[in-house]
Amino acid sequence: MTSTLRVGLVGYGLAGSVFHAPLIAATEGLTLDTVVTSNPERQAQARAEFGDGLRFAASPDELWARADELDLIVIASPNKTHVPLATAALKAGLPVVVDKPIAGTAAEARELAALADERGLLLSVFQNRRWDNDFLTLRKLIADGELGEIQRFESRFERWRPQLKGGWRESGNPEEIGGLLYDLGSHVVDQALTLFGPAVQVYAEADVRRPNAETDDDTFIAVTHANGVRSHLYVSATTAQLGPRFRVLGSRAGFVKYGLDPQEADLKDGERPSADGTWGTEPESLWGRVGSGESPLTGGGRPEPSLAGDYPAYYAAVAAAGRGGAPHPGTPHEAAGALDVLEAARRSARDGVAVQL
Repeated sequence: MTSTLRVGLVGYGLAGSVFHAPLIAATEGLTLDTVVTSNPERQAQARAEFGDGLRFAASPDELWARADELDLIVIASPNKTHVPLATAALKAGLPVVVDKPIAGTAAEARELAALADERGLLLSVFQNRRWDNDFLTLRKLIADGELGEIQRFESRFERWRPQLKGGWRESGNPEEIGGLLYDLGSHVVDQALTLFGPAVQVYAEADVRRPNAETDDDTFIAVTHANGVRSHLYVSATTAQLGPRFRVLGSRAGFVKYGLDPQEADLKDGERPSADGTWGTEPESLWGRVGSGESPLTGGGRPEPSLAGDYPAYYAAVAAAGRGGAPHPGTPHEAAGALDVLEAARRSARDGVAVQL
């Protein structure tokens, strides 16, 4: 393996073009070598940003055929392809990054983890929301004891999209692994488990609100953690008035934060990570507030400076792990734990019962 890891990226849709390719290109020790897409427009888009030296492949099989020319595979294709492509890459002897969710079931995730362990290869799940500015700020507040003992964690990933956009993410075909439970739910569940540890009980409500929608677009998940913390998690495409991104209640104080981390919007707008200290930052007007006894909307508490969001840190960790010795970010075992919760949530919503884990 070379000191600079040569990356093959499978897929150049939203995930590949907005998140993975720019972050890979911005990471020291990684080089974007090949993109798998047969779409001429996407090829032209990628070549315009990453140079004429970028190579293309029409199918993932072309990558496995020249596995000795690559050091890492990133899978940013539709959800239903994650397991077969990750399996093929690992069997070709290549370390793998997989966009979330890694699989449709926890059992499949654990099978992939076992294969990676057997082959001694890196297998990491792209959980970029662990590097959101609000999440990093909250982790610091908890670590510093500012909130006391956490009692309830409320997390919302809400949008107002009353019209369907179409595509596999909104398909009702179970093979597509669509719907918000597995899309945005993968983020909020991962964050809750990262903060507060394993779940022992899950209750969920999943609704299909929009006309002609085929899968859940308004879902609530209640998680009871083994340490007693209760997480209330909301994911929705039908929220006309958005709630706080986080409301965290502790024995000493609470933390309330509105608005989304700016990195996704900046990446979509063509901005790229830089070393000037401005990446991932937001104005003081968007900072959260820490306090007790009064609503933050009426001036209660104090503003808490938001730490800078840092999606580039994910691929920096992947590069370090790929060179050996560093821990893997976003392990498949962690992803399997999150899928346990998502599967329990789906069963709870279907049967109207709380599910014990």
